[in-house]
Amino acid sequence: MSKNKHSDDHDDLSRDDVLQLGLVRTQAAMAETGDRVVVVLEGRDAAGKDGAIRTIVQHLSIRNTRVVALPKPSDRERSQWYFQRYAGHLPAAGELVIFNRSWYNRGGVEVVMNFSTPEEQARFLDDAPVFEAMLVESGIRLVKFWLDIDKDTQAERLESRRSDPLKALKTSPLDAVAQEKWDSYSAARDTMLARTHSAIAPWIVVRGDHKKQARRAIIQHLLRTIAPPDVATEVDLPDPAILFPFDRAATSDGRLAR
Repeated sequence: MSKNKHSDDHDDLSRDDVLQLGLVRTQAAMAETGDRVVVVLEGRDAAGKDGAIRTIVQHLSIRNTRVVALPKPSDRERSQWYFQRYAGHLPAAGELVIFNRSWYNRGGVEVVMNFSTPEEQARFLDDAPVFEAMLVESGIRLVKFWLDIDKDTQAERLESRRSDPLKALKTSPLDAVAQEKWDSYSAARDTMLARTHSAIAPWIVVRGDHKKQARRAIIQHLLRTIAPPDVATEVDLPDPAILFPFDRAATSDGRLAR
C-alpha cells in the first residue's frame, strides 16, 4: 500500500486510531523482519502502567505479543542468578514482550521495603546496564519507560482503587505504604534512573498525571523508535512536557515529582 493511500486513510481516522494503526503495521513488519522488541514499563504505584499496556496491545496479535508481570519469586528463583527469571521471557523473532515491572524491582520496591540486601541492590545497579547492553547487542530492541506522577495524583488513584469493587484485583499490600514512603521511593527512583540510564538503553520519562496524554505519548515514542521508517515518519513527536529522555537534572529541576 502506498504512503499516499495511508495518508488518505488517515483522514478518516482519529488521532489515536492512527497510532493504533501504526502499531498494527509495525507488528506486521516485525513478523516479516523477525525483529525482537522488549518494552519495560516501570513507575510509581498507580502511575498508569496497566492502562498504558492495555492501550498498546488492544489491536495486536495475541500470538506475537506477551505481557509479563511476574509474581513474587519462589525460594528456588531467589537462589538463581537475579536476571534468570526475566531472561526466560525474552522475545523470539517477530515478538513484542512488555514487562509490567521488571528486573527493576530490585532498584525500587526492594530497596524501599528491604526485600533484598544492600549488597544485592548495589550489585544490581552495576549489573543492569551490562545485562541490557547484552540484550541490545544481541539484536533486541529495548525501550524503557518510567511513568511518574505527583503525590496528590497517586493519593487520588489509590483511594479510587480502594473504593471501587471493580478495581479490587489491582490493589496490593504495598499500596498502603506508597504515600507513607513517598520520599524513600523518590530517592530510590533517582538513584536507579541515574545509575541505569545509558546511551544504549536510555530511560524515557513519562509524566502520567493525565492518563490519555501519557498513553498517547508512549505510543508515539514507541512507534518513532521501533516502527519501520514509512510508519515512524507519519507519527508526531511526543509532547516534551509529557515525555522526555532522562537526564540527571530532572531529579532536581521539577520534571520528576518530589
